Amino acid sequence: MAATPARAALTIVMSVALAAPATAGMFDDEEARKEIIRLRDNYGARLDQLETTSRAQFELANELEALKAEIAKLRGQIEVLGYQVDSSDKRQKDFYVDLDNRLRKLENSALTTSAAARPIDPVAEARDYEGALGLLKAGKNREAGAAFEAFIANYAGSSFLPSAYFWAGNAWFQEREAARASDHYRKVAELWPDDPRAPDALLGLAQSQQAMGDNKGAKETLARILETYPDSSAAQMAKQRLGRR
Repeated sequence: MAATPARAALTIVMSVALAAPATAGMFDDEEARKEIIRLRDNYGARLDQLETTSRAQFELANELEALKAEIAKLRGQIEVLGYQVDSSDKRQKDFYVDLDNRLRKLENSALTTSAAARPIDPVAEARDYEGALGLLKAGKNREAGAAFEAFIANYAGSSFLPSAYFWAGNAWFQEREAARASDHYRKVAELWPDDPRAPDALLGLAQSQQAMGDNKGAKETLARILETYPDSSAAQMAKQRLGRR
C-alpha cells in the first residue's frame, strides 16, 4: 500500500529526530529543535494543501453526480413528452377517421334523399346509360367518361349507378387520368360493397394507386380484396400482384 502524505511527513520528522544524536557534532540541541519545528511546519503546510485539494476533488465529484442525476431526469421528461406527442397524434388521426366516416354517412344519406325526391324517367335513363356504354365500347374513353359522369349527376337514384361509376373509372383510367379514375372506383367499393362489381372496383383502385406512385396504398387495397372478397376473381388477380400463392 502506498504511504499517505501525512504518514510520509511523520516518518521524515521521526527520522530527523532519531538522527539528531548522530549529528550532535553539527547541531546543538537548540538548532536540532528548530530544524525539527521547521520541518514539521513545512510538511504541515503541505498536508493542509493536500487536504484542500482532496476536498475540492470531493466537491467536484459530488457536482458531477448531481449533473448526472439532472441529465437522467431530463431524459425521463423527454421520453414522457415523446409519449404524449405520439398519443396526441393518434387521437388526432382517430378523430379525422371518425369525422370522415360521419361525412360519408351523410353523403350516402344525401344521395338517398335526392333519389327519393326526384322521379326518374326509365326510358331516358336506359337511353343515356346505353349511350355512355356505347362510347366506351367504341374506344372513345374521354367522351364515355364524361357521359357516365353526366349520367351519375342526372340519375342519382338509378340502379345503374354502381356500374356507371365503375365504367367511368375504366374510361378515365384508359385516358391515364388515374386520380379521376380512383375517385370513381372508390365510390363503388364504399357505397355499394355488396355489388358484384365492388371487388373489380377495388382492383381498379389498386391499379390507379400504383399508376399514381402510391405503391403502399395499392398493396393495402389488394390486401383488402383478399380479406373482403376472398372467393372473387379479383382476389385471384390480387394474389398474383402481391406475389402470394
